[in-house]
Amino acid sequence: MNYDLIKAQIIATASEYGGKILLAILVLIIGRIVIGKITSMVSSLMDKRHVDRDVQPFLNSLISVMLNIMLLLSIAGILGIQTTSFVAVLGAASLAVGFALQGSLANFAGGVLILIFKPYRVGELINAQGFTGVVEAIQIFNTILVTVDNKTIILPNGALSTSPITNISTKGKIRVDMVFAAGSQNGVDAIRASIRKVTNACPTALKDVEHDILVTKLTENAIFFDVRVWTLSENYWDTYYYVNEGISKQYAADGIGAPKPAELSVALKQ
Repeated sequence: MNYDLIKAQIIATASEYGGKILLAILVLIIGRIVIGKITSMVSSLMDKRHVDRDVQPFLNSLISVMLNIMLLLSIAGILGIQTTSFVAVLGAASLAVGFALQGSLANFAGGVLILIFKPYRVGELINAQGFTGVVEAIQIFNTILVTVDNKTIILPNGALSTSPITNISTKGKIRVDMVFAAGSQNGVDAIRASIRKVTNACPTALKDVEHDILVTKLTENAIFFDVRVWTLSENYWDTYYYVNEGISKQYAADGIGAPKPAELSVALKQ
């Protein structure tokens, strides 16, 4: 065995690749330090811009992954690895996966848009895709709603990001619209006074806002009132049920008679 030849080959290989390896290690160390500083700077910037803290970890992770991929490609180039073919294969694979998971990718993109632009937040009452409920969680692919009857509704973010959404909680207060009827023999003023007692007594009704009690329809047998009560968004259903029950009891206490069922049915059709 020619040890001198082997020794010469080792020296030649070390001379050829030793510098590249040392440079690659140096770039890796410096690159990791720079990536750490960039992610820290981005995090501080998001804090100053008051970006939601729930979104910050996701964005920081995304930025860190992208920068690390760029660093690895740079190191591969230093070591002489052909990155063009690698990138081409990666791109083809990404395209194939994208076609296979396009629905999931749309939901992912929708989740990102929702987290950034915030058409709704956790804890808010919304109406979307035919469902009304409180937002329990905004996940990357889905939004979780809890309805009034405690059902869990899972809605895909892709559809939510491209369809109309009614955010009931945004303004902080909301108007509860209801319709009540009473027999026409009672008189408008007597009926309105009875309804007013209930709206004034409602513990969740706002006290600094005028609540509407308006005659909306008159028939031979019935008088219909639009009752509009303002309350805080989170008290919508408490207000709705309180007023409905309260008016039933108040009508009985004040002797306000309701239209007979047959007469009321006729009146509603008119």
